Parts: sequence; C-alpha cells; structure tokens
Amino acid sequence: MSVFFMVLLALVLDFFIGEPEKLWDRYPHPATLMGRVVNWLDETLNKGNQRKIKGFVAVGAMIIIAFIPGLILEKLNNFNFFGFGTFINIIEILIAAVLIAHRSLIDHVRDVASALQSGLPQGRNAVSMIVGRDTGAMSETDVSRAAIESAAENFSDGVVAPVFWFLILGIPGILIYKMINTADSMIGYQNDEYAEFGFAAAKLDDLLNWLPARISAILICGVHFDRVALDVVFEDADLHRSPNAGWPESAMAGVLDVALAGPRSYDGQMSDDLFVNSRGKRDLAAQDITDSVKALNRSWYGLAGFFALLTLIFWIL
Repeated sequence: MSVFFMVLLALVLDFFIGEPEKLWDRYPHPATLMGRVVNWLDETLNKGNQRKIKGFVAVGAMIIIAFIPGLILEKLNNFNFFGFGTFINIIEILIAAVLIAHRSLIDHVRDVASALQSGLPQGRNAVSMIVGRDTGAMSETDVSRAAIESAAENFSDGVVAPVFWFLILGIPGILIYKMINTADSMIGYQNDEYAEFGFAAAKLDDLLNWLPARISAILICGVHFDRVALDVVFEDADLHRSPNAGWPESAMAGVLDVALAGPRSYDGQMSDDLFVNSRGKRDLAAQDITDSVKALNRSWYGLAGFFALLTLIFWIL
C-alpha cells in the first residue's frame, strides 16, 4: 500500500469521522496518553538546578517513548504473510487519522462562531477553549480574530505537520511530532516555571513545524489562487512573534483580507505585537470566523486532492 494512499485515507477518515466521543469516553485518546507522559516528566524533572539540561533529557525520553511503538509497527509491516502487512497498514492509517485534527479543528472554530452569534459572553467562553490569551474583556473583534488565528495556526500544527512527518518518516515520524507538539503546548511557555525546562521542547517544536508552516501558507494561498495573499505572507509573516505561526496566519489574513495578530493580553499584560496584513479589515465578526472555516476546508480539499493525484500516478506507474 503506497504511503500516498495511506495519507489520503487518514485524511478522509479524520474529515468524516473526527473524534468519536463514545470511543474516547471509554478509552484514552493517544494525545491524552502523550500528555500524561509529558506531565510525569514535568513533575519528575522540573525541579532543582540545571532545569534546561533536564528539559533536554525529558525531550529525549519523549522521542524514545514515541519512537518505540512506531518502530515496532514498521518492523511488523515487513512480515507480509497472509495479508498481515496490510493489517498493519490499516492500524497505521487509523493512528494517523486519530492524530490528524482537521475535523475537530473546524468543529471547535465553528462553535466559536455559533456562540458569538448568541452573545459576546458566550463567544468569549467558547474562544477560551482554543486560545491561551486572556478572554474576559475581549470585544467581538477580539474573539473573532483569536478564533481565526487559532484556525490558521492549528491547520498547520494539526493537519499539515502530522501529514508531513507521516509522509517523511512514517508512523514513528507522526508519533514523535505529536509528542513534541503536545509537550510544547504544555511546557513550552516563556514563564518562570518553564523558561528553562520547556526550552528544548519549544525549540524542537519550532524546528519540526518550520517547513509545514510554510507549506501551509502556500497551500492556503494556492487553493484560493490568491497572489495578493501570497504577497502578504512574504511581507508580513516575519512580523509575528512566532517563527512559524505567522505563515499560516498571514496567509489566512490575506485570503480573507483581514488584519490578524496585533496586541493581545496574556496574564493581564498587553503585548505590543504587530498586525499582519495591517491594511485588512479590523472590525471582525462571527461571519469572518465562518469564512475562515470555509478557507480551511478548501485548503483541506487541496491537500486531499494532491494526495489523490499522487496515489493515481503511483498506481499508473
């Protein structure tokens, strides 16, 4: 079974099935298990002196823990008797589908749009589920901008990057990527508690997302045939505080012709972040969030179509 076809099936399974609540109510989600690993390492090692070194040790342990089950599956895949290799391929596809998060992403972003239409307090509460910034005093524009930014960034982190690493390194690649991405979300903060211990996880996550973030930006602009948006990407992506998030966010800003990023509040402190696509519309509403979901789905169609084409070419050749 070609890796292109496996990626295509994983994308389709995630898109149509998403995260079955009944299944994850009974069994822990793989990302939850990864979170437990990160939390255990945090509680065990993030104390005393030399926390930066301990952070590197923790990341090494995470990589090994994620790599071993992936390697086992890869080795089992070599035993292709009585269709056993195909069975292992199916398991790998299911794992990849679980770790790709397009369906859950658009569901969460849609929830913000729906909540905001019901009222600003509801919108603030909904967006607080998907962003780490302060939401208590957000305006309608702030809620909308935060949701759109989260949509763009997480399309890169949750869809393109897992697909990229599955394509490059197989099931070990996607497991390692997801482990490090989970660690970054838990301990990669620039605060007193994690500035040293979370340094390795944050930097490795930046490295693993460097190329996928740029691919995501080109994909978003490409499927919309929007050269102006691509110009926004190359002009404004580096204005963002993140070395990677600015790429998909600036692409989304260009496609929707809205201004994203800009000042926001963390732990009661306002940042002085610059806007990307500062010439774009700044007064945003729920409809703009809905438009971002449409843009994400169109980008997903482009990604799935690309792998469908590669699958067809592989079969023909």
